[in-house]
Amino acid sequence: MKIAVLPGDGIGPEIIAQAAKVLEIFRLEGLPLELEYAPIGGAGYDANGDPLPDATLKLAQESDAILLGAVGGYKYDALPRLLRPEQGLLRIRKGLNLFANLRPALLYPELVSASTLRPEIISGLDIIILRELTGDIYFGQPRGTRMLANGERQSFDTMLYSESEIRRVAHVGFSIAMQRADASGRGRLCSVDKANVLDTSMLWREVVIEVAKEYPAVDLSHMYVDNAAMQLVRAPKQFDVILTGNIFGDILSDEASMLTGSIGMLPSASLDENNKGLYEPCHGSAPDIAGQDIANPLATILSLAMMMRYTFARADIAQRIEASVQKALRRGLRTKDIAELGMKIVGTSAMGDAVAEAL
Repeated sequence: MKIAVLPGDGIGPEIIAQAAKVLEIFRLEGLPLELEYAPIGGAGYDANGDPLPDATLKLAQESDAILLGAVGGYKYDALPRLLRPEQGLLRIRKGLNLFANLRPALLYPELVSASTLRPEIISGLDIIILRELTGDIYFGQPRGTRMLANGERQSFDTMLYSESEIRRVAHVGFSIAMQRADASGRGRLCSVDKANVLDTSMLWREVVIEVAKEYPAVDLSHMYVDNAAMQLVRAPKQFDVILTGNIFGDILSDEASMLTGSIGMLPSASLDENNKGLYEPCHGSAPDIAGQDIANPLATILSLAMMMRYTFARADIAQRIEASVQKALRRGLRTKDIAELGMKIVGTSAMGDAVAEAL
């Protein structure tokens, strides 16, 4: 199991170090793990003048899976857009053709009161947002800034989707919905778009409806993105699998993270057509708290569970990791972002130790 480990910037190295503690336990148990580290984002720019150095991309291509911390930092804000840390992340997703981004929002019973919503609204929450990751407005061309005749600047981006891009991610969504089918054997998928306004969304909806014919055991519904944003807060448990495009998924998944109490609890997987994946927490590099040992490492550790489940087909190991996280929470241990009155606040390293001990 060759894993490329890309700590990145800000709190990235701190949270990756906690995931490494978990991997070390499995290595000592005999799991054939091979870890190799490389820079990405601001660290890549500092080391090689490129947010995605050639050697990093080569390592990622040759590895079975990639574990990434986070990218970005204030000191890089003045760089040209193509050299900013976030470009490293966009380029590695595109370079590895990681088109399917899975972002689960699962609320642990121990964290019900950490959410800003009432317990009766979010208790038992378990949904997955599937975000298409390599198309849409983040990658569409043309884009840029131009000077108008009156001397005013004008910037533009292009929202662009091809039928094949929509079709392949829709298949992933329907497959996941089937895997999560209820006791009656039926799955549920809600496709989120803006088909009343956008041509790209009209195509999206047409293709999703076509693909749905191949999955008769999945109940398909459609929702406009503005309504979906409202419904995620009003009644989130009405959803099971949400399928949506790149920019809508980016926004909705961050919104969903707060249903669970903190974005520090949400892992993610970005997969290619063969389930090779890049695994990372949904949160950013949080440079304002970097180096203070207060970041929540649980999303990164839970990303390992997703890696074991989706890339290595080791659901048994994934379940052990998830159970160990829950055991640490049951002990009343909390990082600052999910702490409640009376709970023991621990640092990044101590939470990693607690999960490793539980494991």
